[in-house]
Amino acid sequence: MVTGMLAGFVALVMTGPTVVRAAEAKDIVDTAVSAGDFTTLVAAVKAAGLVDTLKGKGPFTVFAPTDAAFAKLPAGTVESLLKPENKEKLVAILTYHVVPGKVMAADVVKLSEAKTVQGKAAKVTVKGGTVMIDGAKVVKTDIPCTNGVIHVIDAVILPE
Repeated sequence: MVTGMLAGFVALVMTGPTVVRAAEAKDIVDTAVSAGDFTTLVAAVKAAGLVDTLKGKGPFTVFAPTDAAFAKLPAGTVESLLKPENKEKLVAILTYHVVPGKVMAADVVKLSEAKTVQGKAAKVTVKGGTVMIDGAKVVKTDIPCTNGVIHVIDAVILPE
């Protein structure tokens, strides 16, 4: 049994690192889809017409709210934002979660604000090792993507 598993591992290694990289190399949208915790975010990105942008060259840094973060919004908010007549507002909210460039966690903690693609700056604070973006707690950092990086947040942030 162990010998068979070892042979399989050796076969994988011998096929070269490109096989491993190809399996791991995903853009921001595909990474969010495969994570399974961002179905609302992915639906919103699709409704806003931002899929091609976030699959583009980048690099982008995305502060990605989980499904639980979207669930914290008042009842009916998400459904309302997904309607075609609210596309402009949805685009503004989603692009407020995106920072141009690849900003890793080690760099985020040095910032007091992050200029977003939407145009306004999101406030960055660090207290006791906890990083906050406009009041949303960063719960996971540095998820690598082929065109940037994702940091997971526990709330939806809204431009003022």
